Amino acid sequence: MNTTVAAVNSNGVYSFTKPNRASITLLAGLGVQGDVHAGVTVKHRSRVAQDPTQPNLRQVHFIHQELFAELREAGFEVAPGDLGENVTTSGIDLLALPAGTLLRLGDEAVVKVTGLRNPCLQIDIFRDGLLKQVVGRADDGTVVRRAGIMGVVVTGGIVRPGDQVRAELPAEPHRPLERV
Repeated sequence: MNTTVAAVNSNGVYSFTKPNRASITLLAGLGVQGDVHAGVTVKHRSRVAQDPTQPNLRQVHFIHQELFAELREAGFEVAPGDLGENVTTSGIDLLALPAGTLLRLGDEAVVKVTGLRNPCLQIDIFRDGLLKQVVGRADDGTVVRRAGIMGVVVTGGIVRPGDQVRAELPAEPHRPLERV
C-alpha cells in the first residue's frame, strides 16, 4: 500500500487548529520549526501547568486521513489541521504501531513514536459531540483513543504533502501505545 503524507500543518500561536502549509521543517529534539508546541520541554498548556520541566514527548502530532472519512460518515466535517495535528498521513494504521516505531518522512526526517494523543474538551468546542467519536471504550471497558499519535524528532528535515511514509518497527517485544 502507498503510505504518504497527505498534509502538513503548523501554527506559531496557541490555537486548536493549525493552517495547512506547503511544507514543514522538523528539527531534531525540538519538533516543527515555528510551531507553538516545539521544544525540549512540554509546551501543551495542560502539561506546562502540571510540570513545565517534563520532556516534550508531544513534539509532532500525526493523524491518519482515514479517520476524517470515518468522522464524515458520522456527520462531522473535519479536514487536515482542524484537530491541531502537524502531519496527516494516508495508508498507514498509525494507531496500530508500537511505541518506539521510527516514522521516516520523505528523504530525511525521522520521528520516533512516543504514544497516543489524549484529546481534550477543546474538540467538543470545535465540533459538539466530536470527542465521543475520537475517544470511546472497548468491550472490556478500556479507553480507546483514536485522535492520532505523538512523536519526537530524531532526525530533522523538510516534510511535504506527497512524501512517502515508512515505518520501522522497534525490536520485539513491542510495547502498545499509551497516552502521552
